[in-house]
Amino acid sequence: MKKLKKDDLVIVLAGKDKGKTGEITRILDNDRVYVSGVNMIKRHTKGNPQAGQPGGIIEKEASLHISNIAIFNRGAGKADRVGIKTLEDGKKVRVFKSNGEQIDN
Repeated sequence: MKKLKKDDLVIVLAGKDKGKTGEITRILDNDRVYVSGVNMIKRHTKGNPQAGQPGGIIEKEASLHISNIAIFNRGAGKADRVGIKTLEDGKKVRVFKSNGEQIDN
């Protein structure tokens, strides 16, 4: 079971966007994630009239390494670690390490 999933609210721990929060939009296989509104870069692109794409400077999100983010605990208002707990019926759920509160419903 993965500790971080798509649409989780995370906070950035290191880098130029340290302290910013956002939701995970994509998870790549090589331990990199895309977080909405975080790590924005400017990409100079050439226009393609056949595809209907204009040229210019486009601002988009770049990936972050998974070690530089942590799940955001809204109850505590800070970053937290994720643990995995098995319920009585055998179902595995993610919990916050600080208070044991369940992340998945």
